Amino acid sequence: MKLKHFTLNFGTQIFKSFSDESRTRILHLLYKTEELTISDIQTILDFTQTKTSRHMSFLRSAGMVGSKQIDQWVFYSIRDEALDMVVKIFGFLEKDTLLMSDLETYETLRTNRELAINKIQAKDYRI
Repeated sequence: MKLKHFTLNFGTQIFKSFSDESRTRILHLLYKTEELTISDIQTILDFTQTKTSRHMSFLRSAGMVGSKQIDQWVFYSIRDEALDMVVKIFGFLEKDTLLMSDLETYETLRTNRELAINKIQAKDYRI
């Protein structure tokens, strides 16, 4: 983030975004994984679709999260404007057990997804 573009309003939005545990967990996942879909976030954090969508809407409105659509999927990531501040805040939380547990769940799901993709590709190759 360019500090010359940092305003009181944007700073307030950053702190409001981090003031909720669920939003902090979402931001941490996005920070560590670079981008995820809402369904990924729901599964990893065991949130309902409504809860996840509500928090993502807040984070988008706050300017913390951006999105891109590829086919039917919408991928969310932390906006460049907020990244430096996010990095600094998560530097203080790097050993938090809940955030580490979220990352372990992500890794398990990512590994399972890669295994499934490899099985499908191997099956297609044999045919």
